[in-house]
Amino acid sequence: MTQKNPKKIKDYFLNFKFRMTNTRIIALGFAIIILTGTLLLCLPFASANFEWTNPIDSLFTATTATCVTGLVTVDTGVHWSMFGQIVILVMVQIGGIGFMTLFTLLSFLVKGKVSLHERRLLMQSAGAMHMGGVMGTFRQILLGTLVMEGLGAFILYRRFLPVLGEKALWYAIFHSISMFCNAGLDLFTPVGGASLTTFADDPVVMFTVMFLVVMGGLGFLVWNDLLKSLFRWRKMQLHTKLVLCITGVLLLGGAVLFYFTERNASMAHLSESQRMMASLFQSVTTRTAGAYTVDQSTLSDSGSLISMVLMFIGGSPGSTAGGVKTTTVAIFLFSAIRLARNQETVVAFKRRIDDRIVRQAGSVVCVYLGVILLGTTLICALEPAGMREVMYDVVSAIATVGLSMNLTPTLCWMSKLILIILMFAGRLGGLSIFMAIGERNETTLLERPVEKILIG
Repeated sequence: MTQKNPKKIKDYFLNFKFRMTNTRIIALGFAIIILTGTLLLCLPFASANFEWTNPIDSLFTATTATCVTGLVTVDTGVHWSMFGQIVILVMVQIGGIGFMTLFTLLSFLVKGKVSLHERRLLMQSAGAMHMGGVMGTFRQILLGTLVMEGLGAFILYRRFLPVLGEKALWYAIFHSISMFCNAGLDLFTPVGGASLTTFADDPVVMFTVMFLVVMGGLGFLVWNDLLKSLFRWRKMQLHTKLVLCITGVLLLGGAVLFYFTERNASMAHLSESQRMMASLFQSVTTRTAGAYTVDQSTLSDSGSLISMVLMFIGGSPGSTAGGVKTTTVAIFLFSAIRLARNQETVVAFKRRIDDRIVRQAGSVVCVYLGVILLGTTLICALEPAGMREVMYDVVSAIATVGLSMNLTPTLCWMSKLILIILMFAGRLGGLSIFMAIGERNETTLLERPVEKILIG
């Protein structure tokens, strides 16, 4: 028997460590959190009836919480005990602000400093553009999250108290965190209504929730830039300008479209003022929030398509939201328009966009569309459900939204597993999941010959 060379073994482990790129570390961190949550949710005292929970349902719930999605196979307010709900809320908070933010905080408390490698991981996890401002971004993430969630909880508590009594405080905290993190998980079924249908005619609750969703979906970089520029348009970065413009167009445009497509469909039973409120809320919640005030299964075909488009776009980079992101879609559309005009460079607000960013935007859109088509095909082959309902859930999963046409609880375990994979991939991002699988640190200098082909 030949003896192994100790030097080769040492080199192997060194190379393995070298291959653990930042993307893979972030993916592994989310996976560890999900598996830990799954084990905790399987325990008997995590359920309301003190029985063991099906591992697939526990894994699905842990994934939907950590990936801040909101799709559920068991009702959050009915199935889980207080312990289970606390576990879910902790995972939502970690998933919303990013596990690297929590890891950095713990590292700082233990060691009193943050290493260069941890700064790089935090930069990629939080979406910071420069290494120099990463610690400032870290502090603003924690402070901004605390302020927003605290303010939301305070307002919701005042509104919930007359209706929910002693449950009001827990419900206010849970839903403030859930909505700010764009998770969409709720506890309202035991008190008389699914999601926010009970408070659909309460403007204070509705606007508070919409404020939390929008602020969570804008992104931490936008907060930082708005404070630095003192809300002066000329001083804002291009990223902030794009996010604010696209967000405003999507929210207002979506509300108008929903009003005209759903006034005689899913919103036919509402008064005129309630229709306007519901239309605006549907436009906001499809930006990866997941809560709803009208039953999604009653949406018209036009309303379903509009919802899927808005879910596909999602929120902004470096935020708690999912989807392909507003800036990605903006760059993709700008690129298509410039190419149609035979102009090679992409320009926005008198600034040229780097060619690498343009290529990445096209790649992200293509990856998401391909995954949606594949996921829809697989689940349609497994389930007796219609394509509209299946695609709605698939888009909701990959965009980490959480809206469903009441299909998710009825799925078989294989379909649930497909949605779990989609939610995990959506939380990491389309490119990140492929980078985690195939990214290499070494680069090649080989340059292939160029040849033209016909397209279009």
